[in-house]
Amino acid sequence: MNNALGWIGIFRLGLVQTALGAIVVLTTSTLNRVMVVELALPAMLPGVLVALHYAVQMLRPRLGHGSDLGGRRTPWIIGGMAVLAAGGTLAAVATVLMADHFVAGVALAVLAFALIGVGVGAAGTSLLVLLAKRVDDGRRAAAATIVWMMMILGFAVTAGITGKLLDPFSGERLLQVVAGTSVCAFMLALVAVRGVEGAGPAANTVSTGLPHSPLQRTPFRAALAQVWGESHARLFTLFVFVSMLAYSAQDLILEPFAGTVFGYSPGQSTQLSGLQHGGVFAGMLLVALTGTVFGGRQIGSLRLWIIGGCIASACALSGLTAAGFSGQGWPLRETVFLLGVSNGAFAVAAIASMMRLAGQGGAGREGVRMGLWGAAQAIAFALGGFAGTVAVDLTRALIAEPGVAYALVFAGEALLFIVSASMAMRISGLQPATVAARAPAAPLPLMPRAEGEA
Repeated sequence: MNNALGWIGIFRLGLVQTALGAIVVLTTSTLNRVMVVELALPAMLPGVLVALHYAVQMLRPRLGHGSDLGGRRTPWIIGGMAVLAAGGTLAAVATVLMADHFVAGVALAVLAFALIGVGVGAAGTSLLVLLAKRVDDGRRAAAATIVWMMMILGFAVTAGITGKLLDPFSGERLLQVVAGTSVCAFMLALVAVRGVEGAGPAANTVSTGLPHSPLQRTPFRAALAQVWGESHARLFTLFVFVSMLAYSAQDLILEPFAGTVFGYSPGQSTQLSGLQHGGVFAGMLLVALTGTVFGGRQIGSLRLWIIGGCIASACALSGLTAAGFSGQGWPLRETVFLLGVSNGAFAVAAIASMMRLAGQGGAGREGVRMGLWGAAQAIAFALGGFAGTVAVDLTRALIAEPGVAYALVFAGEALLFIVSASMAMRISGLQPATVAARAPAAPLPLMPRAEGEA
C-alpha cells in the first residue's frame, strides 16, 4: 500500500483520540454529576443533553461522505476538535449559569451539547476514515486497538487529574478546569495531526487510486443506499446498536449513584469514573497480550472475548445491583473496575473485527460505512443514556430508598448485556469463512465510553 501510515503516524492519530476523550469525559461525566448532585436537578436533564449530542451525530454518514468528496481528512479533524473544545467550554459555563439563571443556562447547554456532537462527529469520523484508508490491512486491528486505548487513556488521565483539581468544588474552579482542559486538548490534537496525512488529496486515495473517482462523486443518498445494500454492513450495524444500548445505559447514572448512595464528593466520583476507564484500558491490554487481537487466524478466540466480555459486564452490573441494596459496605471501586475490564475486553476484540469489515463491500465507501456504524452507536448511546436517567427518576419516584431504585436500573442493564451475549453467540455460529466478514460490531473509538469518540 502506497503512502501507508507507519506506527509513529498511527500513534500520532491516537493522540487526537486522547485529546477528544479528554474533553468528552468532562462533559458527559463530571458536568452530569454536578447537575444532579450539586444543583439538585433531575437526572433527566443531563440525560436529554447528552442524548442531544448523540442525536446530532446521526450526521456521521454525511460527514464521512463529505470527507471522501473533499479528498482530505485533516481539515475535518482540526475543525471538529475546535468545535468540540468550544462546545465543552460552553457546557461548563451553562452548568454554572443554571444555579442562578436556570432557563438561560439550559438554553446555552442545548447549544453547547449540539456543538459537542458536531465536533465529535466531524473529527471522529474523519479520523477513522483516515485510519481505514491509510493503514495496511495487516496493521488495521493493531491500529484500532492503539487508537481506542489512547482514547481510554485520555478518559482515565483526565478524570484522575481533574478529579483532584475540582476539590474543593466551586463554579469558578469548574470553569477553569474544563476550559483549560479544552484548550490543552485542542492544541495536542493540532500538533498531533500536523503533516500526518500529507500535502494533497492523493494522500487519501490509497483505496480508490484516484482523488476524484466516480465512487467519490456519487451523491450521498446513493452512496448510503449502496452501503445499506451490503448484508454484512446491515448485520454489523444491528449489532452495534444492540451492544451499545447495553454498553451505554449506566454512563450517566454511575457518578450520581456514587454521590447519592455512597456519599462521594464530585472529585471522588470523577476519580471513580477514571478508575472505570482505567479498567477498560486494562481489559484491552489483557486481550492484546493474549495475542488474540493481532492473530488474524484466531477468529474464534475473538468471538469468545466478545461473548465473555458481555457476560462479565452483566456480572459486574449485578454487583452494582447488590451495591444498591447493601449501601456503603459494598466494595464499589472494585466492582466498577471489574465493569471497566469487562467492557474493555469486549470492545477491543470487537474492534479487531470492525477494522476487517470496514474495507469489505468495495473500495471508496469506507467513510460512509464508518459513519453508518458511528450513527448506530450514537443512536444507541442517546437512547441508552436517556433511558438510564429516566429509569432512575421513575424508580426514585416510586421507591423511597435511592439505593434500591438504582439497583433495579443496574439489573435491567445487566439483562441487556445477557441479550447482547446471546446475539453474539448466534453470530459466532456462522461458518468460519463468513465470520471474518460478519464479525460482531464494536464500540467505535468515537465516544466516551463513550465514547465514545473518534
